[in-house]
Amino acid sequence: MAITAVELAGPPVFSVGDKVRCLSPIRNDGTFHGRRIGEMLVETGETGFVQGIGIFLQRYYIYDVDYYERGMIVGMRGHELDLVESDHESHAAQDD
Repeated sequence: MAITAVELAGPPVFSVGDKVRCLSPIRNDGTFHGRRIGEMLVETGETGFVQGIGIFLQRYYIYDVDYYERGMIVGMRGHELDLVESDHESHAAQDD
């Protein structure tokens, strides 16, 4: 399935601080420095926190996800992630 929509036409799906889950195994496509191409970076179901949001090819949001248990930050597309807990929800729970 080709994803061709210009994501930048709308707001980002996730926000900095959101806890997210990886929906499929992520391997190095050559853009992760210091790891072999094809090497596994993140397994399905691993969770991390959105640390930053960038843009790729003036079409797509790239979410910098901190997989703290692995000690790495991996750039991921929105369709590769699922929201576990929004940063807004976690702050609201702390206020209670």
